[in-house]
Amino acid sequence: MRQNNTYVDRDDVSKALETLQAGGIILYPTDTIWGIGCDATNPEAVEKVFALKGRDQAKSMILLLHNDNQLAGYVNDIPDVAYQLIEVTDRPLTIIYSLAKNLPANVMAADGTVGIRVVDHPFCQQLLQRFRKPIISTSANLSGQPSPRNFMDISPEITDGADYVVQFGQQDTEEREPSMIIKLDPSGKFEFIRK
Repeated sequence: MRQNNTYVDRDDVSKALETLQAGGIILYPTDTIWGIGCDATNPEAVEKVFALKGRDQAKSMILLLHNDNQLAGYVNDIPDVAYQLIEVTDRPLTIIYSLAKNLPANVMAADGTVGIRVVDHPFCQQLLQRFRKPIISTSANLSGQPSPRNFMDISPEITDGADYVVQFGQQDTEEREPSMIIKLDPSGKFEFIRK
């Protein structure tokens, strides 16, 4: 399969998919930095991600979707400006939405918000299209440590703790940055959390 002129091994996608379906944790490349992921609708799998990172459960994690049509399944009130922001941004953009729904409590923040990014990445697109549910994406580092800029930066504790490590993108030495984050109010007002 080719997308954006980049070959994605179908077997690699299938192994990641099987791991997600079994409630496991994957280590995978995204449109930003490498992430630790799981089925965002499975609270036990989400617990495993928190445990692997050593992260405080009060800190919510980002979800990835493959297109903006899926947003309505997980957010109650989506202002029109959300679709405009997704379309016009030239950088990966995570939007924090109010009133999340159909998600476990340990995925949402205490105030009911959730951060979602519609991802443009060849491996993620194929995995998400086949999985048909959102995937957790949190930086592939132990809590309090720097985010990995590429696969070589990921600590052995993280790679050893994942049930499946995706092959795609491991040779990519480009240093990547986390996404821009915007908090969006149901009224359509928004503020930058991270530029």
